[in-house]
Amino acid sequence: MINFLKYKWLYFLISAIVIGVGLYSIVVYGFSFSIDFVGGAVIEYQFNKKIDEKTVRTVFKEKNIKIFLLQNHNNTQYLLKTIPIDEKKELEIRNEFESKHKKKPIVLRFEMVGPTLGKETTIKTVTASLIAILGILIYITFAFKNFKYGFAAILAMIHDFFVVIGSYSLMSKFLGAEVDTLFVTAVLTTMSFSVHDTIVVFDKIREYRKTDTTTLFSVLANKALTETMVRSLNNSLTIALMLLALVLLGGEIIRFFAAALLVGTITGTYSSPFIATPLVEFFEKGRRRSK
Repeated sequence: MINFLKYKWLYFLISAIVIGVGLYSIVVYGFSFSIDFVGGAVIEYQFNKKIDEKTVRTVFKEKNIKIFLLQNHNNTQYLLKTIPIDEKKELEIRNEFESKHKKKPIVLRFEMVGPTLGKETTIKTVTASLIAILGILIYITFAFKNFKYGFAAILAMIHDFFVVIGSYSLMSKFLGAEVDTLFVTAVLTTMSFSVHDTIVVFDKIREYRKTDTTTLFSVLANKALTETMVRSLNNSLTIALMLLALVLLGGEIIRFFAAALLVGTITGTYSSPFIATPLVEFFEKGRRRSK
């Protein structure tokens, strides 16, 4: 049996540093939001001659128009999602292609789109998440007949949430990642994964406590962590390797979604044994002292 809980304050310190760096990034750098959140323009061009993607990006950059998404088909047809622009600005872009690059673009589509995640949808998403958290708290408390288990699991989930959003803020600043609907999906998936892994450890602790009521909680917890650690690592490793492949080889759209899930998988695997379980042990010690 390995005494994992011996170093619980080191685990808390590591988490505090990671979350602290992430919160600093959120406050100082913030996030770069995609068209899903801010709305914008959808433009589709058909060129009479082939034109490389770099040239297209350069023209839009010179006009101070940010591109959220660019899809290229045979270097002659381009679909772009940009910040909101009017018809006059769009005409300037076409004139720039014709006069400077001798490429005539035909407009296949030009339309303005609103944010798919407006204020009302965002409020509903947050409300649904809070209801889900409350449901998880009630379920774990009922299943393990102890509020401390549910509270520790929720705290571990919040830990994972801040690690993911803090990491994504850094990716947004230094790698150009944008907050979109896929990122929201990654965050919610991470939260569910965190609880799933935590329940496995808690269930093993409960199994030991049913047959042994005299041994200290820390001893039973260490025994449970020793038995479940390899299983958790193997399970998470298979997911992490797949996500790593998507990060390295995936396309522009899915790369940062996979990166967010990869961070979530790592922190979810970490928080179950090194955050949730030490918290329960801390609560148990507090209960014994109060007695």
